[in-house]
Amino acid sequence: MSRAPWKSRVYRNRHGRGVRTPMFGVRLPQYRTSSGQFDDMVAAQIKRLAAAWPQLVQTVQFAVEDVPPPQPVDWQSGSDTTSQSFAAGHGTPARIVLYRMALQMQADDRMELQWAIRDELVSRLAELYGRRPEEIDPDWGM
Repeated sequence: MSRAPWKSRVYRNRHGRGVRTPMFGVRLPQYRTSSGQFDDMVAAQIKRLAAAWPQLVQTVQFAVEDVPPPQPVDWQSGSDTTSQSFAAGHGTPARIVLYRMALQMQADDRMELQWAIRDELVSRLAELYGRRPEEIDPDWGM
């Protein structure tokens, strides 16, 4: 026969210093790291752009790196610290890479970070397809 929950012992971890379960749930904001929150913001912006321009976004691979590489590659004209775009090659799709630390250092709060991510994605998409950023997103740069 099982015991009532209020009569059962509270089990602690192996050495008796703490509880076995986490202090807060995995879906609460405290559980997510800053890099996880940044990835969520990037995914939300990609989803928003894919809803408006599916033919542009479907063929592009997106990536997030912590910091830009220390040395620019030979074929690059200059080093951009916030993001880079790579045109499609033989058998490789076009790519856009955002650099998390550089974007986070420029933004003062979460809203500015979301705008910076939006502006970087739109400007890189425009660069890849030879369009003006205002054509892809009329709110670009505001």
